[in-house]
Amino acid sequence: MRRLLAPLLVAGILSGCGIVYKQPIYQGSLVEPEAVGQLQAGMSKQQVVGLLGTPSIADPFHHQRWDYTATQRNNRRGHTEIKNLTLWFDSDRLTRWDGEYFPEQNEELAAEMRKFGNLPRERRR
Repeated sequence: MRRLLAPLLVAGILSGCGIVYKQPIYQGSLVEPEAVGQLQAGMSKQQVVGLLGTPSIADPFHHQRWDYTATQRNNRRGHTEIKNLTLWFDSDRLTRWDGEYFPEQNEELAAEMRKFGNLPRERRR
């Protein structure tokens, strides 16, 4: 009995120390830096959807504002980092955009997801 008690006690103590791997969680829109770089004032909503995809938040009270929101949590303590890219339209034409996103993580995550078939593969040139 004493032989089992020591390993069980050590395993119990180590399980709550953060040594155990916790998978990072990414949620929201994958916004690629190249797509944001191609944004231009005067673009139509269809052109923006072609570049960035549909917005993650469709606000019924502000039809002329689109929000691309993404969150990431990398640690066990529950600290969540939130990034928001906001686009404003006037008469269905893009007027300005502001905010931030996860450019490095988005590229890495997009490459990882393409391996599993969750995103379209890039065409070979």
